[in-house]
Amino acid sequence: MKLSFKFSLPLLLILQSISCAESPSYAREDALLDFFRKNEVTIAVTDSGLGGLSILADAATRSKNWKSFRKVNFIYFNALFSNRGGYNSLKTRQEKTAVFDSALNSLATRYHPDLVLIGCNTLSTIYDDTIFARRTQIPVKGMIDAGVEAASDALKAHPGSKIILFATQTTAAQNTHRERLLKKGFLPERIVYQACPELVKYIEEDPAGEETDILIFAYVDEALRKISGQNVPLIVSFNCTHYGYSLDLWKNAFRSLGVEPAAFLNPNPRMNDFLFQPKIQDRFKKTDISVRIVSMVEIEKKKRESFGGFLYPFSPETAEALRDYEWEKDLSTGKASSRR
Repeated sequence: MKLSFKFSLPLLLILQSISCAESPSYAREDALLDFFRKNEVTIAVTDSGLGGLSILADAATRSKNWKSFRKVNFIYFNALFSNRGGYNSLKTRQEKTAVFDSALNSLATRYHPDLVLIGCNTLSTIYDDTIFARRTQIPVKGMIDAGVEAASDALKAHPGSKIILFATQTTAAQNTHRERLLKKGFLPERIVYQACPELVKYIEEDPAGEETDILIFAYVDEALRKISGQNVPLIVSFNCTHYGYSLDLWKNAFRSLGVEPAAFLNPNPRMNDFLFQPKIQDRFKKTDISVRIVSMVEIEKKKRESFGGFLYPFSPETAEALRDYEWEKDLSTGKASSRR
């Protein structure tokens, strides 16, 4: 690959060391090299709902502090196609893949991102099957690596422990996290999956609501029954980007059932770590941030206020963008957006 002469030799060496470091899922090394070389970048975060907003908020705040770019334009692309049922409601993997493939093409065509972060475990498990994955030159990072590495580190830190992987039906059915952990040498009896049907829907309605609380308690109870009578350290892993919004309810559920886990793992912030390489810190005196949120479905005011209140302390820009989100009724056409 021919490098531009406008960069000094030290910077080129830094960029090459980054491209040779642990690369994010699906990302091509040459594309990552180009990404870190830019002064201004557009980073897209996509999810089938609002869970991935915490990933965007984390990346926006850390970008301001890290100052690796002159400007970072964040675009949150809510790829949920219907408020009456998301990807987990589709019957086949092929259906899910086709819908997500269409969303990715729309995202790339309309917003031209330099990097795509899939802030969703469900969508990360089906990404490789999309036509977009085989054709795009845009570096793409999924959630799976972050979850697996967080789980691996916790299992090593707590010998003899077991881990419960709480996830959506699709993520649990794909079994990707467990298979990856087995390849790392962990015994199968240390790993327990717990699918949580409908939980995303209730968290989006109200992360601290009574119905959310009831459902979380039920899934925690079901998971603990799978390891009943085993007095070992317990690790809890959230393998859906929504689940961390209700952390207090998870803690209360375990406490009510007489269990104090050794750790609660929320891999969301870990997904962004590759963006913040020490060798490119402070390339600029400051980094300007812009945030846009676009959605294929209407985001109700109650949801915007609930999630916005959670996000505001971490990233006011993200909370404000959610308040003023752009509702794109048909992202596959050139129809104008409706600001809310």
